[in-house]
Amino acid sequence: MDVLLVGLVALAVAGALVTSTARGVGAVLLGAALLALYVVGRRRVPVPVDVRAPRGAWWPAGAWVTGLVALWVGLSLVTTTAVWVAFPLMFVAMHVLGPRRGPVAVAVVVVLVVGVMAVWTARVALPFVLGPAIGGAVAVVVVLALEAVVRESQERQRTLDELVRTRDELAASERERAVAAERERLAREIHDTLAQGFSSAELLLRAARTALDAGDAETARGYVEQTREVARHNLAEARRVVRALAPADLASSNLVGALRRVADRASGRAAEGGPRVVVRVSGEPVPLPTEVEAALLRVAQSALANVERHAGATRAAVTVSFLAGTGPGDDAVALDVVDDGRGFDPDAVPAPAADRPGGFGLGAMRARVADLGGTLSVESAPGAGTAVAAWVPLAATTGTRSGAAADHRADDPADDPADRPADRPADTRTETDACTEEER
Repeated sequence: MDVLLVGLVALAVAGALVTSTARGVGAVLLGAALLALYVVGRRRVPVPVDVRAPRGAWWPAGAWVTGLVALWVGLSLVTTTAVWVAFPLMFVAMHVLGPRRGPVAVAVVVVLVVGVMAVWTARVALPFVLGPAIGGAVAVVVVLALEAVVRESQERQRTLDELVRTRDELAASERERAVAAERERLAREIHDTLAQGFSSAELLLRAARTALDAGDAETARGYVEQTREVARHNLAEARRVVRALAPADLASSNLVGALRRVADRASGRAAEGGPRVVVRVSGEPVPLPTEVEAALLRVAQSALANVERHAGATRAAVTVSFLAGTGPGDDAVALDVVDDGRGFDPDAVPAPAADRPGGFGLGAMRARVADLGGTLSVESAPGAGTAVAAWVPLAATTGTRSGAAADHRADDPADDPADRPADRPADTRTETDACTEEER
């Protein structure tokens, strides 16, 4: 519409310049003023994007349209060719003034066109009335139809936005409800098991003290033995609760199987610049307590995340070593994560701070291992890669996994008898090792 209006004004001015110099000067001035006002209005007069919004206020929209019509009438009295500018002006009036005041403005323009033609021809002929009337009707119908389409599209978009917002609210509500239900379940579990056990232990110890005060050592010893039994039962219950909170990768396999999946996911991102990760097993695998498996899996995930984010490595190796001790309770398990990345200076790493939470930081890894009585060390140097080594003693906790925890390995397709680490010779690689010795 902008191009049409500018073109018709230019055509009218050119026609006036050809026919008469005096009229041409007037046409140039009026045409320039009309175009200048049109450009200013297009920039300054706000037209709501929402077609349902009220339009047609006197200021500034009404004043702008009035000024355009006035200049157009003046230009039309100078050159009859300018009458055609009325057609784009009708569309402008409809768009700016809206469906209520726009048709009134169009009717006024139609009347003015008839009047201008009467001035030029000194008579009012039927074609001079029908032409502008039909043009005005077309402008009104077209603009109203287009706005109806836009209105329907906007309504549909608002409906879609509302549906998306409602879906997000429902999803958030479901998450909150699930979290609340899980918290309530854990609270019931703790209340019905651990809390009751602690209460029983407290009563038994109180009875033992009373027996000791009475000089009945044998009875007191019996109460202490009962307290030990309650403590053992509570320990088993606590491990069961911890097992229920174990990482998802451990839900259907042991530590080695979970590490395989973590390595496969990391290697799947090699095309995006990540490292190719291999998993190795050393020693004779033994069942591990759930808390040990969960801690070592988190350490491996954290170390590999650091490799992907910061090391710029092309290869990384995760090694699980089952270390048999010389006596009962001397067994341990070690986890090593080594990469060929750019390395760093471990002494330059800032100490953990309370205001700097970290799920993947070295401090968090050390804390996980220390909670199990183990140690974690980091060896690195600029340009020499990085090695993260975790060591956890198994002591008397080895083999405390429940039957359900042990049975889940049978359901793990990645941990069938043909592929289990126990059946592999020491220091062999798992299926995730896609690199050949030649590649190294």
